[in-house]
Amino acid sequence: MTQSNPETQTIQEQTGLRQRHFADLIRVAQIIFDPCGGITGRVVNADWQEFGIPIEVEKNLKLLGEKYRYASPHLPMAEVWEQLTPETRSWFIENKNKLWMLEEAFPALDED
Repeated sequence: MTQSNPETQTIQEQTGLRQRHFADLIRVAQIIFDPCGGITGRVVNADWQEFGIPIEVEKNLKLLGEKYRYASPHLPMAEVWEQLTPETRSWFIENKNKLWMLEEAFPALDED
């Protein structure tokens, strides 16, 4: 998905973030909200701080994951960016290339 509005270009230029990073972030937010991946009867208790996610970032991502629980992770960058707290933005920029590892540690969400 290509997004070429001025706000998206500014985000990309200032942060180095790309659409794939935002898709990874949404997937991680969905996992933080529901680490069981929607599997009924399964209980997963994750200590997100062990994964390097500070408590304030966890709270912000949990809200994002709840909001976009069943959404495609390919959302407009500017829409996601405006919902991130300053702490989450900094953490996201610093960890943008590590998010896929967190995704791999949990069951995939049903994206059918």
